[in-house]
Amino acid sequence: MKITVKPFEDLTLGEFHDLVQLRIEVFILEQQCLYQELDGDDPKARHVLVYDDQGNLAAYARLFARGIKGEEASIGRVITSPRHRSQGYGDVLMGESIRVLSSLGEMPIRISAQRYAQGFYARHGFVPTAKAPYLEDNIPHLEMILQEEVK
Repeated sequence: MKITVKPFEDLTLGEFHDLVQLRIEVFILEQQCLYQELDGDDPKARHVLVYDDQGNLAAYARLFARGIKGEEASIGRVITSPRHRSQGYGDVLMGESIRVLSSLGEMPIRISAQRYAQGFYARHGFVPTAKAPYLEDNIPHLEMILQEEVK
């Protein structure tokens, strides 16, 4: 397993291709959310890429410092490749994402979680906020927050 964390300008063309391909595969094709995947936010983010031992992108997320997507830091586009699910890659991805933001002093962290994944985020210390659940791209979501890194 290999973990890479880079700002947008340091991504290679191959890395950017892999992350966009994975996001399209899952968010647009699998979840059938028709929206503009390249939303203009990638240049503002740090990108966390988790590769398997064969060099395939297994999991991905993008990280935002506070003030970019809201008052708090945030983690978005959290994704595990369908071929790599239930193998621990998502936990590695979230652990590294939280560690990076915490090391930069970027706490708390707010996320927009798909409702079915609430338990996954709760395992990493996130709790629901008082904001009511909502639909985003016809998928139930809820806002969650992590106040401090869970050791």
